[in-house]
Amino acid sequence: MAAVLWSCVFAGLHLFWALGGSVGLASSAGSDLAVRRPPLFVAAGLWGVAVALLAGAVFVGVAAVGSVPRRYRRVMAWMIGLAGLVLLARGVLVEIALAVDVGGIRGEVGPHQTWWSLVLWNPWFMFGGVLFIGAGLRIARVWLGDAVTPSTRG
Repeated sequence: MAAVLWSCVFAGLHLFWALGGSVGLASSAGSDLAVRRPPLFVAAGLWGVAVALLAGAVFVGVAAVGSVPRRYRRVMAWMIGLAGLVLLARGVLVEIALAVDVGGIRGEVGPHQTWWSLVLWNPWFMFGGVLFIGAGLRIARVWLGDAVTPSTRG
């Protein structure tokens, strides 16, 4: 359930920003977007991400309680694990790009955003990725364990 909590916390932050809050937004999205707040950024980057995170929390929660038809269980576990891999890859790849300054990216985002990305945002994505991968594996293990009866365990 840690992946559910992670998703809800991150969704809450995006809702705070979508409703006009500014604490942390410049260090995450950059000062230009934080100040200008273009409609597409607010709609997709703040509201959209919040909805996606809440949907992910519900998806993991439903999968974890096991009230899912057996034919969908494996697909759900794979989808949760895949979401975790995407989050982990995003965190690792951006961390590496900023750390080694691939293509001069540090100059594009500035020192403030670079620092916060290296110490907070990218590790946060990596942490969420690990939680989702763990949730997917745990859910798969529990469901596969349910499918094995004592007489078939050898």
